[in-house]
This record gives sequence, C-alpha cells and structure tokens, in this order.
Amino acid sequence: MTPEQLRDLVRTAVAAVVERGTLAVAVPDDVLVERPKNPEHGDYATNVALRLAKPAGMPPRAVADLLAEEVRAQPGVARVDVAGPGFLNVTLAQGALGQIAVRAVTAGEGYGRTDTLAGQRLNLEFVSANPTGPVTLGSTRWAAVGDALARLLESSGAEVSREYYVNDAGAQIERFARSLQAVALGRPVPADGYQGDYVGEVAAHVVAQEPALLERPEDEQVAGFADRGVAAMVADIRSTLEGFGVRFDTFFSERTLHESGALEKAVATLRGQGHVFEADGAVWLRTTDFGDDKDRVLVKADGEPTYFAADCAYYLDKRARGFDRVVIMLGADHSGYVGRYKALVAAAGDDPGTHLEILIGQLVNLVRDGEPVRMSKRRGDFVLLTDLVDAVGTDAARYALARASVDQTIDIDADLWSRRTNDNPVFYVQYAHARISSVLRNAADLGIALGEPGDVDAGLLTHERENDLLRAIGEFPRVVTSAAELRAPHRVARYLEELAGTYHRFYDACRVLPRGDEEATPLTSARLWLCAATAVVLRNGLGVLGVSAPERM
Repeated sequence: MTPEQLRDLVRTAVAAVVERGTLAVAVPDDVLVERPKNPEHGDYATNVALRLAKPAGMPPRAVADLLAEEVRAQPGVARVDVAGPGFLNVTLAQGALGQIAVRAVTAGEGYGRTDTLAGQRLNLEFVSANPTGPVTLGSTRWAAVGDALARLLESSGAEVSREYYVNDAGAQIERFARSLQAVALGRPVPADGYQGDYVGEVAAHVVAQEPALLERPEDEQVAGFADRGVAAMVADIRSTLEGFGVRFDTFFSERTLHESGALEKAVATLRGQGHVFEADGAVWLRTTDFGDDKDRVLVKADGEPTYFAADCAYYLDKRARGFDRVVIMLGADHSGYVGRYKALVAAAGDDPGTHLEILIGQLVNLVRDGEPVRMSKRRGDFVLLTDLVDAVGTDAARYALARASVDQTIDIDADLWSRRTNDNPVFYVQYAHARISSVLRNAADLGIALGEPGDVDAGLLTHERENDLLRAIGEFPRVVTSAAELRAPHRVARYLEELAGTYHRFYDACRVLPRGDEEATPLTSARLWLCAATAVVLRNGLGVLGVSAPERM
C-alpha cells in the first residue's frame, strides 16, 4: 500500500463516519499522509483529525478515536494508534507494505506519474539567451532546471510546451551584425560590439554562405550579417542544447511580432482595456494601477516600439495559442522584470496569480581548486555550456545544476563532479542503479526469475532495512507531485540520494542471492522484487532530471 492508497483509504474512512452521522463535516478533497520521523510511531501518520476537529465542534482526539476505529477495520492495516493532540499513526500489515515493491515493478515507467496537474496547459519558456553568442554557463542552469521542470510537470499530468524566445530584433542584433561585418572586413570590432573567437567563426560562416555580401552597400551588408548571423547562432544554440538533452517545441522569433503587426494589435488590445495613455509624445501603459513602481512606455516618441511592447505582444500571443498559464524562467538580473510583467498581465484582463508564473534563478560558477574556471577558447569573457560538459560530463552537469534550489547561488566543483566515487552525488545514485542491475543479471544467470506479481510473497519482507526501503519507494509518487507543484526539481535529486543510501544499507544487511549450492527461496524472490522496484524508481527519478541510469559502471 502506497501513501496515495492510504490517503484514499483514510478519506474513505472519513466519508464512512460522516455518512453514519457520527461526524458532521465536509469530506476533505485531500488528506495528508506522511512518514513519521520516528519509525516506532508506525509506517505513516496523518493529521486529518486535527483538521476536522474545529468544523466538527469536537476535541481532536475524539475525532481521531472515531477515525482510528474505522481505519483499523480496513484491509492492509495492522494497527492505528492515536498520538499527541490527535495524530493517527498507522502501521500497515506486512504484506500491504511489501506490495509497494510489486506495484512499482509492474507500473514500470509509469510509477511516480500522477494526474494531479491533468487539464493544465502550460507554456514553459526558459533559457531564451540572446542569439548573439553561444550558450553560457548561466543559461546552462536554466537549461537543466527548465527541462527537468518540464518533465516533472508532464509526470504530474500537465501538458507542457517548451519554448525558447529568440530576441532577434532590436539594437543588440545590429551591434552583433556590425561586429560580424567588422571582423569579415578585417576591421576592429566596434567598442559596443561582441568579442570572442566565435564572432570570427560566425562571420566566416556568413561570408562562405554569401561570398558577394561584402560587395553590397553598407545597409545591405549589415542586414545580411544580421539575418545569416542570427540564423547561425540559433542553429548553434539549438545543437548545443540538444547535445545537452534539452529540446524545445518552439523557437519563437521576436521579429515575427514586429513583422506581423502583433505589437500594434497588443497596444490596441491594452488600449481597449482602458490602460493606455499618451504623454510627452510617447504611448504608455499605466502599470502603476497594478502595483508596478512606474508606468511603462510602449511606443517611444520617435515611433519605435519598446522591448516592453514586444513583451506585451508575446504574452498575448501565448494566451491566444490556448495556454492556461505562462511560466517564465529568468536569471537574477531580471528580478526587476517581475512587477511590470504582472502588471501587463493584469492590464490585459488576466489574473497574474492564475495565468502567469515567473521563476527567478541565481548564478552558477564553475570552480576548480576553489578558483573560478575560465577555459573557453570561444569566449569573450564567459564560460560556456560546452566547457562545463567537457569538465564533468553531461550527466554530472545536469544533475549538479538541478540538485540545488534555483534561489541559491551554486559553485560546481569540477574536481568533485568528475570523480567516479561515492562523494560525487550523481555517481552515488547511478552506482546504486548499476549495482541492482548487476544483481538482476546474476539472478538471471542462476536461472532465478522474478516470476509473476501474484506469485511473490511480499509479506516475507520483514527486515527493518527492507521496510525502510519499501517506505522510501512508496514516497516517490508524492516526491514527484510536490516537486512539480513547488517547481523544485532539486527535491527529486535529494530524494534519489536518500533512496540510494537506503538501498546500499539494505544490500549490506540482507543477502539477496543464494550462495554456492543454496537453493533460491520465496524470500529470494521477494528481495529480487524489492531490488527491481528500487531500480525502477532510480531510473524514473533520474529520467525526470534528464540523467541516464547506467546498468554497468
């Protein structure tokens, strides 16, 4: 019995007591079931009696006594104790706890998946670095976390579209184009231009594609370098991210908003809502009506639309495409962006709390021997995604970036994350999976098969270490759900490390395979199911993070 199944059982017990008229409350939609800190207090605990006491007009322990009697009568429950102010401590029947392993193995890739976010259609925008350079280390954090978050949301039933916003309009594109032009002509790059070996590489690529470009008039040269240069950088970004295991459903061009009339349409929509005004020759959005610190210009006095106007058009485009919620992941340097974006959502007639979510992430550094690493041959003055992968590998890079909460600045120790030792967290988790794979291979070599689910006697799993492992496996669906709801992939990583440790302790205490001429027993089969269930969870959890689960190491 998993925590989810016990949750439903407790809720059914509440409904039964209410139906009999013994308890006059509304049956809660959800019931909290969690593992107690002290294993002596049972397998699981719930505070449902404390929640229902006030609406029932009864002392919490009285409510708990009513519910305890009902839960005790349910199949799979061995004991229910009322503790403290009214907690219910539930001990499962041994076979019920062991069935967690059977359920995990039979569910396979589906174990951990839920429908808690079913019906939600989300647009998840992440990375979205300017197409004026290769993917840097800062953007790499969002690549790893954003992709893991998308996988988490999908595992919880949401429909997720991964989107990369290509800022291919504006002054930075002209500076990029003039930098390419200067390098191609053998001139110094403009003072406000882009530096780095990659500028020469892109310039050479553009000229190779269009050899006559440098013979054209100045404005045509700049336009040509802009078009082909941006296309080359987007292709490089896409290839780099795909090599990192991150694929986007949409690369959305900002320029299309300018060319399609979407900006003018957005201004007209906001004007229709009554929040646009004109002052000093410019067109403004009165965002202060919605909590912003100042009103924002949509169209400058010279007639040029602002970046904020493009933001408005882009948001309205996403909503027009049918997304219920727009989720945007931004770096720490964009924290001031939140207030104005919430204001534009409200000005458009939407609810920022429902239709918008902005996640802000902190910086990441690559260090070796305690010092920042500066190693890119293509850099202007930055470390690239490819530098990180070269230093520690794709799996370690993705795991390291997803392992910490995004509101924390992190240092990735290249020496630590490249080691094949247990102090490297990703190695520790992957090694647990490889160790189980070896056990299952050895069992097959001995002619010992798992058999059918109905044949395994899960009630034989009575050892303390077996119970610890079963409870840990049972927690996985809830970990996935909470990580998705809290937008916290790092919770999955930390859980996997705890699970790996729990497995290693089980393996050291409980012999799985027979030795020498010993015969396999029903306990052998039960423990193989437990091993296989652990492998399923490790594999599924690493899959959520976009990390491989090797069978040999």
